Amino acid sequence: MTQSQARIVHLDDTSPNRRRGGDLRAVLTPTTTGCTSGFMGLAIVGPGERIGEHYHPYSEEFVYVVSGALEVDLDGATHTLRPDQGLMIPIDVRHRFRNVGDTEARMVFHLGPLAPRPELGHVDTEGADAAGETAAAPAVPPDPAGARA
Repeated sequence: MTQSQARIVHLDDTSPNRRRGGDLRAVLTPTTTGCTSGFMGLAIVGPGERIGEHYHPYSEEFVYVVSGALEVDLDGATHTLRPDQGLMIPIDVRHRFRNVGDTEARMVFHLGPLAPRPELGHVDTEGADAAGETAAAPAVPPDPAGARA
């Protein structure tokens, strides 16, 4: 696929990723579209579920709440996010999301620029078990030789 080709990807064409809590769907990615500047997806978070704390050493993260009630911790400070609100999370800011409502929450996310290698783009500081509960996990430092994209 060349960069100049437009590509439509349906949510049903993606696989659920529950490793960090919630149901994270990477929709528009280098693999699915050939994009080179970042990637976009949808987080589906059930009542009482959370996405474990993490940070991105190379990317800013942009989120937009489509439905539901979420709280986000940004470097330990809690903020409320409601539908039709967007948030920009700077590089290296630790963050986690919690669904504090009684209905499913949906949040669109976009990260850019891309990390030099996919495994360097996301650093977990908590782990999530199958029930969405989180426990502390050691942080993995970014590769000092990696250049910012």
